[in-house]
Amino acid sequence: MINHHLAEIIDAQFDLLLKNNELFKSSFSEIGEIIGGGTPSKKVEEYWNGNIPWLSPKDLSLNPVLFTDKGQNSITNLGYKKSSAKLMPRNSILFSSRAPIGYITIAENEISTNQGFKSIVPRPEYPYTFVYELLKQETPLLESSASGSTFKEVSGTQLKNHEIKIPSECVIAEFHQSVEPLFEAIKLNEKEIQTLAETRDMLLPKLMSGKLSVNQATK
Repeated sequence: MINHHLAEIIDAQFDLLLKNNELFKSSFSEIGEIIGGGTPSKKVEEYWNGNIPWLSPKDLSLNPVLFTDKGQNSITNLGYKKSSAKLMPRNSILFSSRAPIGYITIAENEISTNQGFKSIVPRPEYPYTFVYELLKQETPLLESSASGSTFKEVSGTQLKNHEIKIPSECVIAEFHQSVEPLFEAIKLNEKEIQTLAETRDMLLPKLMSGKLSVNQATK
């Protein structure tokens, strides 16, 4: 609930940013590098369960968070080399471009993704906070113009060429200074929630086992 309110405050500040400042035409390719992902062959065990975090859209559907440090699976260095997966740096914006379109999260650390992502590595003059909010706002338009016969997909070319309107770099920098503490607060809250969930998952089987033993002993 707290994170929801913090996100609403950030969204409101972003809306004011666009409303109260002169905007200039640009594209996502001008504010960051667009990078796709890949999947090592699942038939080769040596490619999996390594130390490189690997994300799929399913991970975000199961755990929709603002900041992401890992998915359910990881890949090895060999799996990384033998696939088209790319290692995105911290604070990259990870965008699910198909199945489904529109999950967005921020890389908490270096992370790779499958081919269901088109991620943005922001250029230094465009902070991750701004790029995240901008991509979130543009997602409905991107989704409406997606193409594909089997399922809709936002292509890398479509994302690169998608026209956007942004304020000056100095105004964007001021926005970043204003909202970054809110992003950091959400990150901290998400970490605490994750820790509590992990503690619950660790203790619950033990508690259930203890309860079972007591019940058996009383029979």
